[in-house]
Amino acid sequence: MAILSDHSIGWLLALALSLVTTGIIAGIMAGLLGVGGGIVIVPVLYHLFTLLGIDEAVRMHVAVGTSLATIIPTSIMSSRSHFKRGSLDTALLKQLIPGVIVGVILGAILSGYASGVELTAVFATIALLVALNMAFKKDGFSIRDGLPGPIGTGIIAFFIGGISTLMGIGGGTLSVPVLSAFKTPMIRAVGTGAALGLVISLPGAIGFLINGMGVENRPPLSVGYVNLIGLALIVPATMFMAPKGARLAHAINAKRLRQLFALFLLITSIRMFYGLIY
Repeated sequence: MAILSDHSIGWLLALALSLVTTGIIAGIMAGLLGVGGGIVIVPVLYHLFTLLGIDEAVRMHVAVGTSLATIIPTSIMSSRSHFKRGSLDTALLKQLIPGVIVGVILGAILSGYASGVELTAVFATIALLVALNMAFKKDGFSIRDGLPGPIGTGIIAFFIGGISTLMGIGGGTLSVPVLSAFKTPMIRAVGTGAALGLVISLPGAIGFLINGMGVENRPPLSVGYVNLIGLALIVPATMFMAPKGARLAHAINAKRLRQLFALFLLITSIRMFYGLIY
C-alpha cells in the first residue's frame, strides 16, 4: 500500500472520483454501443496507473485484465436490456460463440507473453482502424448480404475474440462494425455485441488473473492482473448506467450512432499512441 500512502487524501479522493466517473461513462457506452465499456476503461486505467507510478511492464496488463473483469457484470446488464427490446439476435450469437471462445483462449495465452508496449500498440492500432472504418464507411456499404459459411464465420469470430481479449474490450468494438459490414442492422449488431462481451470477458479475465499471479510491481490490491480497487469502484457505476445506455440506443439515429462510435474510438486511439511516443 506504499504507493497509495505517498499521496494526500484529496488526491486519493480525486482518483476514486475518476474511477467512478469512468464507470458511469463506460456503462452508458456499453448499453449505447454494445462495446462493454472496455474502450473507455483501458486507457483511463492505463493513465491512472501511470500517475500512480506503476511499473510500465505491468500497467497495461493490469488495465486490460481489470477492464475484462468489469465487463462481466456490465455485459450481463446490457445484453439483458437489448434482449428485452428484441435487438439481441440469438441465432447470430450462436454462430459466433464457438470461434470467439477459441480466439479468447489464444488471446489469453498470448497476453502472458506480450509486453506492455505491445498490448498498448494493439489497442491503439485496432481502435484507430475501427474508428476510420466507422467514420468513412458509406451508407449502404456492405461486403455481402449476411455472414459467410461456417468456416468464414468461424474465422471472423476467432479474430473478434482474440483481438478483443488482448485489448481488454467486450467485443462490440469489433463485432459491431464487422456485423454491420455484413448487412446486420445496426441496432441488432449492437445488441449482439453486448452479449459477446460476456463470452469474451469471463474467460479473458480468468486468463489475465492466472497470468498475473506472482508477478512483481503490480498495483496494490491486485489479484493476478485484476485490480480490486478499480473493479470495486467501476462496476457499480457501469451496472447502473448500462440499461440507460441501451434505452438511449433505441432513440438515436443509426448514422448518428455510428458517428459517435467512430469519434470516441478516434480520441481513444490518439491518446494511446501519444502515450507510446511520449
